[in-house]
Amino acid sequence: MTSTELRASLERTIENIADFPKPGIQFKDITPIFLDPKLYEAVIDDLASFSKGKIDAVCGIESRGYLFGIAIAVKLEVPFILIRKKGKLPPPFVAQSYDLEYGSSEIEMREGQLKPGMRVLVHDDLLATGGTTEAAGKLVEKQGAKVAQFSFLIKLRGLGSETKLDLFGAEQHSILEYD
Repeated sequence: MTSTELRASLERTIENIADFPKPGIQFKDITPIFLDPKLYEAVIDDLASFSKGKIDAVCGIESRGYLFGIAIAVKLEVPFILIRKKGKLPPPFVAQSYDLEYGSSEIEMREGQLKPGMRVLVHDDLLATGGTTEAAGKLVEKQGAKVAQFSFLIKLRGLGSETKLDLFGAEQHSILEYD
């Protein structure tokens, strides 16, 4: 499947849910992708081809980043490391806080699963403001590894994520982009 065919197929498959989870938000429901094994495989092929030969590990952000991140890691034959919400991993772990629209949150990664100097792909399903993804990148750096790439199924442009992620000097890839 070509990139153009993949994008067209995803645009037909992903459902837009108006006013969810709150008024004014257009939710991108990716779950219909999982009803079509060939489409899912094409997504993994696209995301993995972006990273082939350029990374030593994939870090996926809880929870929807796992849906594609694990398959990318398997396809590339590299380790997959979980990035989880606070309190979900046993010690020892490394934590990173980040700001939300109203308040703050924290994510964690098991300490020692990344080795110094490793080149890492940080993957999530959707990039909006970039706060969680930026925090994930900082977690990677705390372990002495380098964020080599960020990848997403969907990127929402114009929400400030570019500024946050550009600071890592990493390549970025998304299959779909929306304003």
